[in-house]
Amino acid sequence: MKIIKGDKVIVIAGKDKGKTGIVQAVYPRVNKVVVEGVNVHKKHKKPTQQSPEGSVVEMYVPIDASNVAIVDPKTKKASRIAYVIDDKGKKSRVSKASGSKLN
Repeated sequence: MKIIKGDKVIVIAGKDKGKTGIVQAVYPRVNKVVVEGVNVHKKHKKPTQQSPEGSVVEMYVPIDASNVAIVDPKTKKASRIAYVIDDKGKKSRVSKASGSKLN
């Protein structure tokens, strides 16, 4: 999985197509990511002794990682990711569209 926490991504498929946000969590075993402001569901909480009136809580639900793409820092459009190894042997992520370094 090439997307990591803190990446700025754009949704390329699904009901939230076109929205952008920051990755909050990554679940590589199930190939899902949680993106801020995307795929928001409302959960109804029952009244308890601590909160006797109950509430409706908005929560971010994971979406499949194949439905998001990294936002290229130069062009501000969706891009794929490539890995480049520099002279010192350090591996870094690069945008395929513009060649600019990510993080």
